[in-house]
Amino acid sequence: MIDQIIQFNKQFVESKGYEKFITDKYPNKKLAVLSCMDTRLTELLPAALGLRNGDAKMIKNAGGLVISPFDSAMRSLIVAIYELGVEEIMVVAHSNCGACHMSFDHFHHEMIGRGVTEETLNTIRKCGIDLNTWLEGFKDTPESVRKTVETIKTHPLVPRDIVVRGFIIDSETGKLDEITC
Repeated sequence: MIDQIIQFNKQFVESKGYEKFITDKYPNKKLAVLSCMDTRLTELLPAALGLRNGDAKMIKNAGGLVISPFDSAMRSLIVAIYELGVEEIMVVAHSNCGACHMSFDHFHHEMIGRGVTEETLNTIRKCGIDLNTWLEGFKDTPESVRKTVETIKTHPLVPRDIVVRGFIIDSETGKLDEITC
């Protein structure tokens, strides 16, 4: 698959397919969107929000979560605020998310089946990583959105004038519902 993508890329560049995407690094709408990496949202989310290339910083991870005040999602939001001029943040979860009910127990069996050893898992634990927490999903999508919004709003490095709001998008229709925080 990667070789096919590289071949496509050569043709894309040669035909100057990139020209319609040219913009700078600053989001036109001063907006960051934290959302899930689900493939159903790749084109649906920006289309449903009316966003075009260059309008917003899109930050994606499994579940659209901030799992720790100093994880990579939060780091990206801090950079977006201070370096790129973001003034508003949307947290957008979605219906039927795979991270809902995700757990380390499931991954544990999968990892062992793919050759990861218990010794490796124990070494990771000894380094202070709680795999149960790190690979835990959520049980309640609206509550997960509220928790992520609250973590961002109360982060000591996020200015109080930054607007942070949470939503759930229907992963089929694109309908957006705001979650009251």
